[in-house]
Amino acid sequence: MSELNLTTPVPALSNETRLQRWRLVLGGEAETSCGKLSGAPAEMDQALSALYDPDGKNGLGASRRGGRGGSAPSVARWLGDIRKYFPSSVVQVMQHDALERLNLRDMLLQPEMLESVQPDVHLVASLISLSQVIPASTKDTARMVVRKVVDALLKKLEEPMRSAVTGALDRSQRNRRPRHSEIDWNRTIRANLKHWQPEYRTIVPERLIGYGRKSRSPQREVVLCIDQSGSMAASVVYSSIFGAVMASLPAVATKLVVFDTAIVDLTEQLDDPVELLFGVQLGGGTDINGAVGYCQGIIREPRNTILVLISDLYEGGVEANLLRRAAELVASGVQFITLLALSDEGAPSYDRALAAKLAALGVPSFACTPDAFPGLMAAAIRKEDINAWAAGQGLLTTRKA
Repeated sequence: MSELNLTTPVPALSNETRLQRWRLVLGGEAETSCGKLSGAPAEMDQALSALYDPDGKNGLGASRRGGRGGSAPSVARWLGDIRKYFPSSVVQVMQHDALERLNLRDMLLQPEMLESVQPDVHLVASLISLSQVIPASTKDTARMVVRKVVDALLKKLEEPMRSAVTGALDRSQRNRRPRHSEIDWNRTIRANLKHWQPEYRTIVPERLIGYGRKSRSPQREVVLCIDQSGSMAASVVYSSIFGAVMASLPAVATKLVVFDTAIVDLTEQLDDPVELLFGVQLGGGTDINGAVGYCQGIIREPRNTILVLISDLYEGGVEANLLRRAAELVASGVQFITLLALSDEGAPSYDRALAAKLAALGVPSFACTPDAFPGLMAAAIRKEDINAWAAGQGLLTTRKA
């Protein structure tokens, strides 16, 4: 909860407004004490009751216990009402709650419904989970919705990712005989402070430190290995966006692999995040060992490779083999990192025992927000201590068993 600025005057609310707000918060049972609603507040109350009515029946024509969506007209009206009376951030929460609480996934199979919803990451996750059953008449609309979300995320995340990775690469390839334009003056000055000449008030730069010279071949290999079980839906969306950005950088060779009990290499689709997302099939079991084994097989230069496993670590494969592979990868020089989630959804559920065993092998495990991910990749490229980096960001890492 944000703090109240005591220096800013707060507009006084009338008694009627206060009662209306309490009536909206408390629901129909408070009508006796707070009074009836009319006009816009009454319509807001109807929209809220349709979703959060505890009696099991709601204005969307569905029973909380029945598990089937309401008719298209009532859902369309409800979507219009919530967009009319609530800000977009609240609309996204209510749409997500409607999908989960009322099982209204049928509405995503109709183009007129998709045109009414507020696009967000949760909606994209729902669409890609339904991609195999969406009717042909709806697929174009579904792709339009996904494209809108992807474009918005790219606009927000592309430049921070590009800047962080490019800057880290420039500074990770040091040059001891730099040209004038390649000199890293901050590091050069620090390295030559002992050569300070007080009478001239200057430093003699006995040792020059420069940025790395640009190379046509990739300087780092990044493998994103993504668990596509249903609980990882938001992480799949964000990972695909970041993978597409990194794939556009010539200095980074990026591969993207998704898995459940099967393994699919989607590297060739990184140039189009929308098509990539529609190639994902959310749900199913989980074979982390098999996926990590596949990634181990496509790594060409272990000491220049960053392997990011994005999974809640609920392993359906052979755990002992997974731990053996992890130890082999770390010993070969691969920077192996496990992200328990790549999303803004708060603390994830994950297998704490397996995370602790991986941490003991030198594989840090923690959840990461999309805003922090560019910094994580930059730290990994510079080969920093990832546990120390995470601690500096306030991210809680899993401790060794």
